[in-house]
Amino acid sequence: MTVVPAEHLMMLICDGCGDSVTGTGCILPDAEVVWTLVFENDWVGSPFASGPHHCPRCSVRAAVDDGGLGVDDLDDVGGAPPVPEADPVERVRRALDEAVTVDERVLVDLTEVEVIDSAGLGLLVRAHQESRQDGRRLCLVAPSRFVLTVLHTMRLDGVFPVFDSRTRAMSGAAARARPEPPDRES
Repeated sequence: MTVVPAEHLMMLICDGCGDSVTGTGCILPDAEVVWTLVFENDWVGSPFASGPHHCPRCSVRAAVDDGGLGVDDLDDVGGAPPVPEADPVERVRRALDEAVTVDERVLVDLTEVEVIDSAGLGLLVRAHQESRQDGRRLCLVAPSRFVLTVLHTMRLDGVFPVFDSRTRAMSGAAARARPEPPDRES
Protein backbone atom coordinates (compact mmCIF):
# COMPACT_ATOMS: atom_id res chain seq x y z
CA MET A 1 0.00 0.00 0.00
CA THR A 2 1.47 3.36 -0.93
CA VAL A 3 -1.12 5.64 0.67
CA VAL A 4 -1.75 5.85 4.38
CA PRO A 5 -5.15 7.41 5.13
CA ALA A 6 -5.61 9.24 8.41
CA GLU A 7 -8.45 11.39 9.69
CA HIS A 8 -9.04 13.91 6.84
CA LEU A 9 -5.44 13.43 5.67
CA MET A 10 -3.60 11.08 3.33
CA MET A 11 0.11 10.36 3.23
CA LEU A 12 1.38 9.47 -0.24
CA ILE A 13 4.61 7.43 -0.19
CA CYS A 14 6.98 7.21 -3.17
CA ASP A 15 7.55 3.60 -4.25
CA GLY A 16 11.03 4.55 -5.47
CA CYS A 17 12.71 6.41 -2.63
CA GLY A 18 10.19 6.32 0.23
CA ASP A 19 9.76 10.10 0.27
CA SER A 20 6.29 11.17 1.35
CA VAL A 21 3.83 14.03 1.07
CA THR A 22 0.71 14.60 3.18
CA GLY A 23 -2.46 16.33 2.04
CA THR A 24 -6.13 16.56 2.78
CA GLY A 25 -8.30 13.69 1.67
CA CYS A 26 -11.58 15.55 1.64
CA ILE A 27 -11.88 16.09 -2.12
CA LEU A 28 -13.60 12.71 -2.45
CA PRO A 29 -14.65 10.92 0.73
CA ASP A 30 -13.06 7.67 -0.42
CA ALA A 31 -9.54 6.76 0.65
CA GLU A 32 -9.23 4.60 -2.48
CA VAL A 33 -9.18 7.65 -4.79
CA VAL A 34 -6.01 9.72 -4.38
CA TRP A 35 -5.56 11.36 -7.77
CA THR A 36 -5.90 14.90 -6.43
CA LEU A 37 -3.01 14.37 -4.02
CA VAL A 38 -0.91 12.75 -6.75
CA PHE A 39 -1.44 15.52 -9.31
CA GLU A 40 -1.34 18.48 -6.91
CA ASN A 41 2.19 17.47 -5.90
CA ASP A 42 3.43 16.70 -9.44
CA TRP A 43 3.76 13.00 -8.68
CA VAL A 44 3.03 10.32 -11.26
CA GLY A 45 1.30 7.01 -10.91
CA SER A 46 -2.02 5.41 -10.27
CA PRO A 47 -5.05 7.47 -9.23
CA PHE A 48 -5.73 4.72 -6.66
CA ALA A 49 -4.22 4.22 -3.22
CA SER A 50 -2.67 0.90 -4.20
CA GLY A 51 -0.13 2.63 -6.46
CA PRO A 52 2.41 2.67 -7.88
CA HIS A 53 3.30 6.29 -7.09
CA HIS A 54 6.54 8.17 -7.71
CA CYS A 55 7.75 11.57 -6.58
CA PRO A 56 9.02 14.00 -9.25
CA ARG A 57 12.66 13.02 -8.62
CA CYS A 58 11.99 9.28 -9.02
CA SER A 59 9.79 9.94 -12.06
CA VAL A 60 12.75 11.54 -13.83
CA ARG A 61 15.06 8.71 -12.71
CA ALA A 62 12.67 6.15 -14.17
CA ALA A 63 12.61 8.05 -17.46
CA VAL A 64 16.44 8.17 -17.49
CA ASP A 65 16.63 4.44 -16.78
CA ASP A 66 14.26 3.82 -19.68
CA GLY A 67 16.50 5.87 -21.98
CA GLY A 68 13.91 8.64 -22.28
CA LEU A 69 15.95 11.40 -20.65
CA GLY A 70 19.61 12.18 -20.11
CA VAL A 71 21.58 13.29 -17.06
CA ASP A 72 21.21 16.92 -18.18
CA ASP A 73 17.44 16.58 -17.79
CA LEU A 74 17.74 16.07 -14.02
CA ASP A 75 17.89 19.88 -13.63
CA ASP A 76 14.27 20.03 -14.78
CA VAL A 77 12.97 18.20 -11.69
CA GLY A 78 10.59 20.42 -9.80
CA GLY A 79 10.03 22.67 -12.80
CA ALA A 80 6.67 23.26 -14.41
CA PRO A 81 4.21 20.40 -13.89
CA PRO A 82 3.72 18.11 -16.85
CA VAL A 83 0.86 19.00 -19.17
CA PRO A 84 -1.82 16.32 -18.99
CA GLU A 85 -2.40 14.32 -22.15
CA ALA A 86 -5.99 15.48 -22.46
CA ASP A 87 -8.42 17.34 -20.25
CA PRO A 88 -10.71 14.76 -18.57
CA VAL A 89 -13.74 16.98 -19.29
CA GLU A 90 -12.93 16.98 -23.01
CA ARG A 91 -12.84 13.18 -23.06
CA VAL A 92 -16.25 13.00 -21.37
CA ARG A 93 -17.61 15.66 -23.73
CA ARG A 94 -16.29 13.73 -26.74
CA ALA A 95 -17.84 10.49 -25.43
CA LEU A 96 -21.19 12.24 -25.03
CA ASP A 97 -20.94 13.74 -28.54
CA GLU A 98 -20.33 10.25 -29.95
CA ALA A 99 -23.15 8.61 -27.96
CA VAL A 100 -25.32 6.13 -29.86
CA THR A 101 -29.06 5.75 -29.34
CA VAL A 102 -30.34 2.17 -29.45
CA ASP A 103 -34.06 1.78 -28.81
CA GLU A 104 -34.65 3.68 -25.56
CA ARG A 105 -31.01 3.65 -24.44
CA VAL A 106 -28.37 6.28 -25.02
CA LEU A 107 -25.00 4.48 -24.98
CA VAL A 108 -21.99 6.54 -23.90
CA ASP A 109 -18.70 4.73 -24.55
CA LEU A 110 -16.26 5.68 -21.78
CA THR A 111 -13.41 3.48 -23.00
CA GLU A 112 -11.15 6.53 -23.48
CA VAL A 113 -12.13 8.15 -20.16
CA GLU A 114 -9.58 6.99 -17.59
CA VAL A 115 -10.30 9.63 -14.94
CA ILE A 116 -13.23 11.92 -14.27
CA ASP A 117 -13.57 15.07 -12.21
CA SER A 118 -16.52 17.09 -10.93
CA ALA A 119 -16.98 18.86 -14.28
CA GLY A 120 -17.11 15.52 -16.11
CA LEU A 121 -19.60 14.18 -13.56
CA GLY A 122 -21.70 17.28 -14.12
CA LEU A 123 -21.77 16.59 -17.86
CA LEU A 124 -22.89 12.99 -17.27
CA VAL A 125 -25.63 14.04 -14.84
CA ARG A 126 -26.90 16.72 -17.24
CA ALA A 127 -26.92 14.21 -20.12
CA HIS A 128 -28.78 11.74 -17.87
CA GLN A 129 -31.45 14.36 -17.14
CA GLU A 130 -31.83 15.28 -20.82
CA SER A 131 -32.10 11.62 -21.79
CA ARG A 132 -34.74 11.02 -19.16
CA GLN A 133 -36.76 13.99 -20.45
CA ASP A 134 -36.69 12.35 -23.90
CA GLY A 135 -37.91 9.04 -22.42
CA ARG A 136 -34.50 7.37 -22.69
CA ARG A 137 -31.89 5.99 -20.26
CA LEU A 138 -28.28 7.08 -20.36
CA CYS A 139 -26.08 3.97 -20.15
CA LEU A 140 -22.33 3.88 -19.61
CA VAL A 141 -20.21 1.53 -21.69
CA ALA A 142 -16.86 0.23 -20.35
CA PRO A 143 -16.18 2.82 -17.63
CA SER A 144 -12.78 2.53 -16.00
CA ARG A 145 -12.31 1.34 -12.44
CA PHE A 146 -11.61 4.95 -11.49
CA VAL A 147 -14.88 6.19 -13.00
CA LEU A 148 -16.81 3.41 -11.24
CA THR A 149 -15.13 4.32 -7.96
CA VAL A 150 -16.02 8.00 -8.34
CA LEU A 151 -19.63 7.14 -9.23
CA HIS A 152 -19.83 4.89 -6.18
CA THR A 153 -18.24 7.52 -3.93
CA MET A 154 -20.63 10.21 -5.13
CA ARG A 155 -23.57 7.79 -4.80
CA LEU A 156 -24.33 7.98 -8.50
CA ASP A 157 -23.65 4.29 -9.19
CA GLY A 158 -27.38 3.44 -9.16
CA VAL A 159 -28.24 6.18 -11.65
CA PHE A 160 -26.49 4.79 -14.72
CA PRO A 161 -26.87 1.27 -16.12
CA VAL A 162 -23.37 -0.04 -16.91
CA PHE A 163 -22.29 -2.33 -19.74
CA ASP A 164 -18.83 -3.86 -19.75
CA SER A 165 -18.50 -3.91 -23.55
CA ARG A 166 -19.86 -2.30 -26.70
CA THR A 167 -21.21 -5.64 -27.90
CA ARG A 168 -23.29 -6.18 -24.77
CA ALA A 169 -24.44 -2.58 -24.80
CA MET A 170 -25.67 -2.85 -28.40
CA SER A 171 -27.55 -6.06 -27.66
CA GLY A 172 -28.87 -4.80 -24.33
CA ALA A 173 -27.52 -7.86 -22.50
CA ALA A 174 -25.92 -7.90 -19.08
CA ALA A 175 -26.70 -4.37 -17.98
CA ARG A 176 -26.11 -3.87 -14.30
CA ALA A 177 -28.32 -1.29 -12.63
CA ARG A 178 -25.77 -0.93 -9.82
CA PRO A 179 -22.10 -1.38 -10.68
CA GLU A 180 -20.21 -3.30 -8.07
CA PRO A 181 -18.01 -1.10 -5.91
CA PRO A 182 -14.32 -1.49 -6.69
CA ASP A 183 -12.23 -3.98 -4.78
CA ARG A 184 -10.39 -2.50 -1.85
CA GLU A 185 -7.05 -3.73 -0.65
CA SER A 186 -6.45 -4.00 3.06
